[in-house]
Amino acid sequence: MPYVATYPAAAPERASLDAGTLLLEFGVDWCPHCQAAQPVIEQALAAQPALTHIKVEDGAGRRLGRSFRVKLWPTLILLRDGVELGRVVRPLTVDEVAPLLAL
Repeated sequence: MPYVATYPAAAPERASLDAGTLLLEFGVDWCPHCQAAQPVIEQALAAQPALTHIKVEDGAGRRLGRSFRVKLWPTLILLRDGVELGRVVRPLTVDEVAPLLAL
């Protein structure tokens, strides 16, 4: 699945994340840290075209982000069959993201 450019307002259900390997990206479109990380995330994902990338709009009252204890944006979480394998917070370089995607 290719890189996703925007954070949709509707979050997926937690149960829908329990099958396969996927990358969750928590953040919001207006966040300067999220905006700065987009080229890095897009480049890292280009090397992993089969990996599902799901952007999740986060914020106060958003249960999915709280269930993963997201504190800062963007937060990237790699899941396999619903189990967290690793995370990267506020990446600035592809070298920070690539090892996560290689797990």
